[in-house]
Amino acid sequence: MRGHHVAVRTPDLQAALDFYVGTLDFRVVAKWDYADEQLAYVSPATDDHFYVEILGGGDPQPQEVRTYTDLGSSLGWAGYHHFCLNVDSVEATVETLRTRGVTIVAEPFVLEAISRKLAFFCDPFGNLIELAEVLA
Repeated sequence: MRGHHVAVRTPDLQAALDFYVGTLDFRVVAKWDYADEQLAYVSPATDDHFYVEILGGGDPQPQEVRTYTDLGSSLGWAGYHHFCLNVDSVEATVETLRTRGVTIVAEPFVLEAISRKLAFFCDPFGNLIELAEVLA
């Protein structure tokens, strides 16, 4: 087995596309309808093997957006927590995201146990996204 995609549920496909495509520079791979929903696969510009499936439309419940002030506050919720994107430089990516108005939830830090530098941010719907840089 190997990973293919993660799905993110949102009431507004266009708002999600604005963020993933407009802010993160993802590209739209496919769009389709299912019942009262509009869906899309988006992927990072340099990755043909990982997708975020955006499930938009309909009337998903609840529609509260979780806001995290730090990584620790996010750990109080059971179930899905985040998905991870590998980057060449966590520091440079965080700075680019800041210039695009993205709030960083966890500033870059090193996790020696897995030889990675990490940082976290949220999409507009409160879904956590991890950035990971492999360390030498």
